[in-house]
Amino acid sequence: MGDAGHPAGLPRYADIEAASERLEGVAHRTPVATSREFNSRTGCEAYFKCENLQRMGAFKFRGAYNALSKLDAAARRGGVVAFSSGNHAQAVALAGQLLDIPRTIVMPADAPAVKVAATRGYGAEVVLYDRARGEDRHQIAKRISEEKGATLVPPFDHPDIIAGQGTAAKELFEDVGALDYLFVPTGGAGLLSGCAIAANHLSPGIRVVGVEPEAGDDAARSLRTRTLQRVENPQTIADGARTEQLGAITFPLVLGQVHDIVTVSDAQLVEAMRFLWERMKLVVEPTGALATAAILSGATGVRNARVGIILSGGNVDLKAAAALFA
Repeated sequence: MGDAGHPAGLPRYADIEAASERLEGVAHRTPVATSREFNSRTGCEAYFKCENLQRMGAFKFRGAYNALSKLDAAARRGGVVAFSSGNHAQAVALAGQLLDIPRTIVMPADAPAVKVAATRGYGAEVVLYDRARGEDRHQIAKRISEEKGATLVPPFDHPDIIAGQGTAAKELFEDVGALDYLFVPTGGAGLLSGCAIAANHLSPGIRVVGVEPEAGDDAARSLRTRTLQRVENPQTIADGARTEQLGAITFPLVLGQVHDIVTVSDAQLVEAMRFLWERMKLVVEPTGALATAAILSGATGVRNARVGIILSGGNVDLKAAAALFA
């Protein structure tokens, strides 16, 4: 792993270091939580990186701000367009607000209401689409960007986005030292790719494990077959991991930097959320609980290991969460 498995032209650890400098004093340096009860149940020594406590409630702020802050003056005047089920939407909306960049966000009509409201609250224009009818969010965003002369900012498949997300793992290793494992929630693998680059650089010998919902297992199949796999409109409560396939940038990074990808059921996600909410007093959304669920469910053996867990977000609809817990 590391640079030996790193194709030319893809983001590297130096890009994560540069992103960290841009984010200094802007993004929160989120805390690292521990739980004796979790350690007792799982037999490992776990460290939770609390990106649910990041600005706008998720790690996505890191990548969005890093990407938008690199735009030149002309591009900033032209504005940006993004497409997202929620967290990237809010991240671009907030980053654009801070940098005074106009932004239009394409979101699914069935996105959590709390995420749509927050995106509008940060001053972005929201355009809704119906994914159940097969409408293509990328094509809608591309059309809007051409009409407005705006820059398209994808949710994960962009080197500046990936570098920004990797700063979460960089901070974790700076705070707790070397780890044996790092578990990362996985959708399009922007977070997984960035964190894997940082992990392999800062903790040589570590095993980086992505975690997907069972219904959206395209990344797991892609890593196993080393051929890009796809899943159509996966039905899962992990709305932030309903991506249909890895990207042109994240796919080779996953092949070169990630050791394994495992899956968990929606029921296991609910139990992980229940543990995080009740025992650790951490409000984490279903997607954010993916990595925790993999360990609690025994999807992979981590006994006697030092384990990092990324809690990727906390933007949850409280009514929906109450229904899940009920």
